[in-house]
Amino acid sequence: MLELVDETGATIGTAEKLAAHQAPGQLHRAFSVFLFDEEGRLLLQRRALGKYHSPGVWSNTCCGHPYPGEAPFAAAARRVHEELGVSPSLLAEAGTVRYNHPDPESGLVEQEYNHLFVGMVQSPLRPDPEEIEETAFVTAAELAERRSAGMFSAWFMTVLDAARPAVKELTGETGGW
Repeated sequence: MLELVDETGATIGTAEKLAAHQAPGQLHRAFSVFLFDEEGRLLLQRRALGKYHSPGVWSNTCCGHPYPGEAPFAAAARRVHEELGVSPSLLAEAGTVRYNHPDPESGLVEQEYNHLFVGMVQSPLRPDPEEIEETAFVTAAELAERRSAGMFSAWFMTVLDAARPAVKELTGETGGW
């Protein structure tokens, strides 16, 4: 179940996950995490091929949906551990963004009120193969190259752009983010 919200992020009910993503989509709470290593490189994940939504595409470190009533921060930390097998050494709120992104491949719609988080990861990753096909740490320049050559999730640039002020604060001005 997902938590449905209004345009201000106030909870208005719940819906089954797949139903909330079917066109035209229902506005629901979500989160996106951007973790960096000590060199200021962003951890990307390529979504597992078995996922029903956006399989095989590259995306941010971790994203998902809090359970109804679960704090977005707690959900983000939980899912990072479930998907990547690590706990962030630092995790900080980075604002919210609201978007509506249809996925032409699946016909599903991301109609989300998304809580953003940035942080650091310093432990070896243990990705869950049910969730993640592969991972990569990239610089800003390497990300630009990858984006021109590969498929990324429909929401990736929206959430990254919204999180950029916090990313720059975390990685410093010389990181290129």
